[in-house]
Amino acid sequence: MAKIKVGRVSHYYDKLGVAIIDLTGALSVGDKVVFERGGEELFSETVGSIQIEHDQVESAGKGDIVGVKVNEVVKEGAEVYKL
Repeated sequence: MAKIKVGRVSHYYDKLGVAIIDLTGALSVGDKVVFERGGEELFSETVGSIQIEHDQVESAGKGDIVGVKVNEVVKEGAEVYKL
């Protein structure tokens, strides 16, 4: 299965369970993504919601900074790939 890098985690809000991702590619609600750090896969999940500046959106593209709700803790610097 091919994976495409779509961004990097710049911050994680642990109380909210939200990862802030600087996008280098397109990302949409419903996309299956995998988080990796140092070449090691951390976890994968389906994107349930995306926010830009606290506004709910269905998709975002290269250059956008988005908040994505995640089910597991992810550290800054983790890379995000779309499957």
